[in-house]
Amino acid sequence: MVTLAQGGWFRQEIVDPGLLPLFVFLCSFIAGFGAIRFSVRMIRAEVRWWPRNVKPGGLHIHHVVFGMVFMLISGVSMILVTDPSTEVKSVLAGVFGVGAALVLDEFALILHLRDVYWTEAGRTSVDAVFVAVALCGLVLLGFRPIGVIDWSDYQSDPSVGNGILLSVFLLLELGLAVITLLKGKVWTGLLGLFFIPLLLVGAFRLSRPEAPWARWRYRNKPKRLARAVHREQRWRHPVISAKIKFQEFLSGRHDLPDQWHDR
Repeated sequence: MVTLAQGGWFRQEIVDPGLLPLFVFLCSFIAGFGAIRFSVRMIRAEVRWWPRNVKPGGLHIHHVVFGMVFMLISGVSMILVTDPSTEVKSVLAGVFGVGAALVLDEFALILHLRDVYWTEAGRTSVDAVFVAVALCGLVLLGFRPIGVIDWSDYQSDPSVGNGILLSVFLLLELGLAVITLLKGKVWTGLLGLFFIPLLLVGAFRLSRPEAPWARWRYRNKPKRLARAVHREQRWRHPVISAKIKFQEFLSGRHDLPDQWHDR
């Protein structure tokens, strides 16, 4: 506890490995998401003293536009700055994090090309934000994707055989990840890039009944499809319900009809 208070842990785990820009990005991303969600909920509640939507000339400018501006400014600045210091990179990462939060908060709008912010489809934006936070958090905690592959082994022994062996492991892991995602297990597939056992479980167990894999592989296998439906109803639905309640606690209720458009 004393070491942590003195900043020893932070320097050893974040600053020295060069992860300070990523840490600043994650903090600004979370802060940006929290701020914009607070703002849109205040606007939705029609709080009098809170600023309204930006509508010059009646055109609603969504906050994804401001997010793209922030991301472009920070990205181009990173390209133009020659040999940026860690402090400069951290500042630009903070700007990029705010921009990324504004963009991902309207990920569903970009995906559907219509305003579905408060509809059921709008939950996709919150899912995208959760995924981004989880992946960045894992990297900050010291986990690295590509699981069992340690590229330092290749650097110490850059032989053809070692390169082929590592490439085979990489292709195998990516293949398992693709299968897991096709089975509709998004979280398992993404987190499995950090934990190989998750990919093995996701790739070899039953697909979700509405996933592409089930449509392709279970069409002539009614018993397997019935098992998938039973498992979905027994295990996944309660988990999804809990996740939705937690998301709505943080980001507001997505309960408008899918045909609703912001005016």
